[in-house]
Amino acid sequence: MLHIILYEPEIPQNTGALIRLSANMGAHLHLIKPFPFDLSEKRVRRAGLDYHELANVFEYDNLEQCLTSVQPNRVFALTTKATRHYHEPQYEAGDAFLFGPESRGLPEGVRNQFPHDQLLRIPMVADARSMNLANAVSVMAYEAWRQLDFQSASTIK
Repeated sequence: MLHIILYEPEIPQNTGALIRLSANMGAHLHLIKPFPFDLSEKRVRRAGLDYHELANVFEYDNLEQCLTSVQPNRVFALTTKATRHYHEPQYEAGDAFLFGPESRGLPEGVRNQFPHDQLLRIPMVADARSMNLANAVSVMAYEAWRQLDFQSASTIK
């Protein structure tokens, strides 16, 4: 199983979309407070459709509480400040992927908590600022899941 951690997410529709994504791939979604919306808000529920009941979503007061509870194998922090690309590491079940808030990304103090080789970036064209959070999580999560041979995925017969 993989863990997706959203540090202070700001846009309810992104969080709703990621509830749906995590349900569909069997990942756990961890939300670090504060965030300016309630998970029962219409915008979150609409984006997540009817996947709320199928998803494993957890809320924490801070990142330390989350990491203590989850105890991931490793935490990979996604940031435009990294030089290592997201596809380079060999991922393992139990790894976690940390993403910052939509408007500002992961703060430097959070990034500095992790080894340099666990800071990852998704390549973009020159002068691009950032990707949409839901898109970035999708790219990262599916690469990790692909490397794990899509463990727990159903197959069409």
